[in-house]
Amino acid sequence: MFLPLSLFSQDDLLNEIDTDSTGTEYADSAFKALKIVNFESTKLAAKKDFFFVVSHRFGSIKGGFKELFGLDQSVTRLHFIYGLSDGINLGVSRSAFQKTYEFSGKYRLVRQKKENGSPVTVVGFNSISINTLLDDDVFPNLEFGDRLGFTSQVLISRKFNKKLSLQLIPTLLHENLVDNPLQDNTQFILGFGGRHKISKRVSVNIDYGLHFNRENTDVFRDPLSIGFDIETGGHVFQVHFSNAQPSFERGYLTQAAGDWGDGDIFFGFNLSRVF
Repeated sequence: MFLPLSLFSQDDLLNEIDTDSTGTEYADSAFKALKIVNFESTKLAAKKDFFFVVSHRFGSIKGGFKELFGLDQSVTRLHFIYGLSDGINLGVSRSAFQKTYEFSGKYRLVRQKKENGSPVTVVGFNSISINTLLDDDVFPNLEFGDRLGFTSQVLISRKFNKKLSLQLIPTLLHENLVDNPLQDNTQFILGFGGRHKISKRVSVNIDYGLHFNRENTDVFRDPLSIGFDIETGGHVFQVHFSNAQPSFERGYLTQAAGDWGDGDIFFGFNLSRVF
């Protein structure tokens, strides 16, 4: 499941937020934040940068004022990311959704150049998730391996101009244990993402995952999310709406429970701090 790691190679984060390189031959970063909305972007943490990200998702806003528009069913994910080098990131997180731990690696393979070079940036992303909520009473023969899920993605982005960036995300996901016996353990998803800058400090972002072999009887849907990146004094604050409540890969790719057509969507935000 894991692609081989390849070794390729800000004082003020606000000054660095649109650039990943130390030379002028490379194009500026296609995205300001490490995530588009749910999907990972091709931006990486710089060498020795340590990110602490709090991802918070409320419950569905469909419940209205009775449930304070989802406040009663909120979940939080704590995510730590370290820049081992300018081209390699390591991450670990814990989400309240299914009490899930995730370990990840993100690494740059190709960088977009302004001219006479690659027209795109290519980044690899791999993660292992552990669902610690699974109960031995429900699954009597449960083994540790049954709790595991694996995700491999290739992130391919292009910055077309100062305002528009797009990304394609071929994804392979494998779950050792699936709830639906008719669902294949190995699943194929093609993600799409984009960012359009609407002011000096604000952009609108969108991402979507097209699931190719989801079982027809599955109650979950393809994840569709819309959000905004807001620069605030050297940091990027993200607010978003999604039909998926979990924000880690295995969760949002396979368990998007909401329906945009019914107003069954989840509001959330990401707060990050760099050390």
